[in-house]
Amino acid sequence: EVFLSFRGEDTRDKFISHLVVALRQKGVNFFIDDKLDRGHQISKSLLKSIEESRISIIIFSQNYASSTWCLDELGENNLSVMRSKKQRVLPVFYDVDP
Repeated sequence: EVFLSFRGEDTRDKFISHLVVALRQKGVNFFIDDKLDRGHQISKSLLKSIEESRISIIIFSQNYASSTWCLDELGENNLSVMRSKKQRVLPVFYDVDP
């Protein structure tokens, strides 16, 4: 499974929608958090999806770092989960300089 981390307002219509179509066409299972309830903390179901994914694609966009939700997804605990599972992390810089 592939986990997608992105700032919706920046990328949902211009990038994510196309990526989702391509992943589906190739038969790749992916997790997108657009159906989870937003709260002050990352939900257990989101953490479980991060833990179960073999690949995380993090789409850095202009407002990614201004979202506490995105930063929580990327937070130290989640990065350690990604590292401990030997999960591949693929950064994508969308409309920003790396």
